[in-house]
Amino acid sequence: MFAPLLSLMLLGLVLGGLLGVAARLFRVEGNPFQTEVEALFPGSQCGQCGFPGCAPAAEAVITGKAPVTLCPPGGRTLAQALASKLGVTVDLSGIQDKAPGYAYVRENLCIGCTRCFKRCPTDAIMGGPQQIHAVFRDACTGCELCYEVCPTECIEMRPVEPTTLTWYWPKPLEAA
Repeated sequence: MFAPLLSLMLLGLVLGGLLGVAARLFRVEGNPFQTEVEALFPGSQCGQCGFPGCAPAAEAVITGKAPVTLCPPGGRTLAQALASKLGVTVDLSGIQDKAPGYAYVRENLCIGCTRCFKRCPTDAIMGGPQQIHAVFRDACTGCELCYEVCPTECIEMRPVEPTTLTWYWPKPLEAA
């Protein structure tokens, strides 16, 4: 009875030790510059830029395969930050800077088609087939992917109301 337990324990220790040694020997170092650039992105993994997430988008921007203006949720501020980080010039005339928002489902119009939560990259929409859907405001990044596919137009984008934690002092008006 003790021989099988002892042999399994010994096998587990040996294989675990080999995996630990292999992890140290074959460790892949990441690109620290790519990590810095990726930290500038919003991190919503929404896919509006055409890449499956913020890490591949950061890699494409660094290698020059994508422009610094590729992230719609990041807007002008992200494009300026990326341009200064990479040392390139950027034309910001075509970039629309939107205020942060979240999706809201008008329940009287929702038919439960499930198109919205299939598109949501953060799983912020709750519901099922033929049921009314709802949005978790804290999880919603405002990427508008659900808004685009709703057939009954029951989803509307609302601005995030400032709270005591998110309120900021407005910029002063320029004297004419």
